Amino acid sequence: MRPTGSHKINEKSGEKMKKNLIVIAGPCAIENEEITMEIAENLKKISAELDIEFYFKASFDKANRTSIESFRGPGMEQGLKILQKVKKTYDLKIVTDIHEPYQAEPVAEVADIIQIPAFLCRQTDLLIAAAKTGKCINVKKAQFLAPWDMKNVVHKLEESGNRNIMLCERGTSFGYNTLVVDMTSIFEMKKNGYPVIFDGTHSVQKPGGSGKATSGNREYVPYLVKAAIAAGADGVFLETHPSPDNALSDGANMIPISWLPGLLKKCIEIRKCI
Repeated sequence: MRPTGSHKINEKSGEKMKKNLIVIAGPCAIENEEITMEIAENLKKISAELDIEFYFKASFDKANRTSIESFRGPGMEQGLKILQKVKKTYDLKIVTDIHEPYQAEPVAEVADIIQIPAFLCRQTDLLIAAAKTGKCINVKKAQFLAPWDMKNVVHKLEESGNRNIMLCERGTSFGYNTLVVDMTSIFEMKKNGYPVIFDGTHSVQKPGGSGKATSGNREYVPYLVKAAIAAGADGVFLETHPSPDNALSDGANMIPISWLPGLLKKCIEIRKCI
């Protein structure tokens, strides 16, 4: 990626990587304009007080929900309008994900980082389309993929002309409805020469754990996040909501916004120590 400010040299690409903690945070899905703007306003205030590189994240379409009846979001057209309003109103950089190649170009007009969902991280046409936008691409490692196999994902993006890349650890499948986090995954993926982000909230999911929806254990998030920073992660991905239990998507693993200031301050302290 190409952040500014204090930096170190990325040995593989020759680009500069920021020493500041990278934070990607926001609601799982865009529920409506009002709540999205409320969350963005709160996160703007929090990020302004911290020495971090902040990105606001929300999905316009959750295309991989457990049940066909599950809430998916407003769709790309309306969702991008809301994200553009967030960007303009609060001067925030935007992250959102795509599920199909045709979405890459319109999303790139609004998003600063295009995110590739874990289930789709090996979809070659999707990666190529995202790479060709020239935007930073954050690829989530699939729950079924070994961390060293992400080198093939990186190679697809590089061969498509893009070295503006981040990789994201989000837990590994371990038996039915269970994920575990292997912190050595962070070390392994950093060998590719790009920043590695730790997804603290999806890592505590229990996929399909409540039958027709995903459940999770949000109380584990602070412990895993701090461990990941200590293990060398360059940043954190945290889905958050004013009232997670009432959220329309992934509420069980999202954390309350009120947790963020204290948690991020501890992450900054840990990162400075290492």
